[in-house]
Amino acid sequence: MASIKLDDRDIKILATLSREGRISKSDLAKRVNLSPTPCWERLSRLEKAGVISGYHADIELKHVGPQVSVFVMIELENHRSATFQAFEQAIAGYDEIMSCWALGGGFDYLLHVITRDIDSYQRLIDDLLARRAGLARYFTYIVTKPVKHSTVPPFDILTAAGPETI
Repeated sequence: MASIKLDDRDIKILATLSREGRISKSDLAKRVNLSPTPCWERLSRLEKAGVISGYHADIELKHVGPQVSVFVMIELENHRSATFQAFEQAIAGYDEIMSCWALGGGFDYLLHVITRDIDSYQRLIDDLLARRAGLARYFTYIVTKPVKHSTVPPFDILTAAGPETI
């Protein structure tokens, strides 16, 4: 993926799409004050460069069925490259693991798991332990209620020129 320079129009396209992923291309062009062809060319360039990695719908899981959301802090047995690779390969096979972040600091990874219930979550952890994927300790945090969730990045903050002066 090539690194590209983003201008104000690109940021406006990204901000609009992050809020309204189903917007038509012609409406997007109007919203960002471009004619359709240049807007589509920018959109294509952003997609090809990997700036836009996909489109999706936000699903309210409470309407789908029973579920539990769990955050898991992971410590590995050691910090050898092979252990990190084995763990990352092992978790790639679990659809219930929605996200995984490698961390700096006290813990090695943070997982976000969504599954049917606590029993199915525990079976996942037991399976990971049985696979000997390098997992030494884990700390489970059950989500009791969502408070804030956003898929819209803070573009104004990310694209600010520098520290604000008072």
